[in-house]
Amino acid sequence: MTDGVYVYAILRTGTALPKGLGGVGSPPARIRTVGQGPLEAVISDAPPELRARRRDLLAHQELLMRLMDEGPVLPMRFGMVAPDEETVLQQLAAAGSRHAVTLEQVAGRFEINVKAFPAQNALAALLAEEKDVRRLRDAARRRPGYEASIRLGEAVTTALTRRAAAAGQRLLRDLTPGARAVAAGPAVPGCALNVSFLVDRGDSDTFLTRARTVADAHREHMEVRLAGPLPCYSFVSSEARPVPVGGA
Repeated sequence: MTDGVYVYAILRTGTALPKGLGGVGSPPARIRTVGQGPLEAVISDAPPELRARRRDLLAHQELLMRLMDEGPVLPMRFGMVAPDEETVLQQLAAAGSRHAVTLEQVAGRFEINVKAFPAQNALAALLAEEKDVRRLRDAARRRPGYEASIRLGEAVTTALTRRAAAAGQRLLRDLTPGARAVAAGPAVPGCALNVSFLVDRGDSDTFLTRARTVADAHREHMEVRLAGPLPCYSFVSSEARPVPVGGA
């Protein structure tokens, strides 16, 4: 009796599975495919008490990246578990045409995620450019106290966030022409911009270099964190994802 079927990805029927590579769990689960017409899902038995342990996160990610070497992949995020194989087959049958279209869209492409945060080491530039912050700083020096410190701290935080948001939009405008598609990510605490780009495999190095160049040009306004190349998580519709079950 297993705890369900762990689903890693959807791909075209006949795509080779990487040799010598297991899935999540300890020991690593044996991966296999179940198919419905032109599509297959890569699955394994779900381990008991599945949690986001580092070894399992890495195993999930490595398998997806290796699968992408063999052909287009609709990746599942970590922790997608279906009750049984029949449920997976039903989902493939119900959404097969949509999956086929999405596989075509992501073929030969990676995802690159870009996050922009307020620059935390640019107080000198902030004071030089923001007269209201300078005024509050000077007032706090003349009459130091709790309320003056609070007002100054709030003004600094607001200005840093505003500057990062503006710089993030410039970054977005600059990078968008180099991508096939753009997807906004979920809100992240303290993050002024969270966006993923769908980039041709052959263009990923150029894209990352451009992102670093733009980030460096605006380093007094934002700190940029780049992740990728990644599986195309943000460009897979919610219909492609089995509903997680207990413990996932």
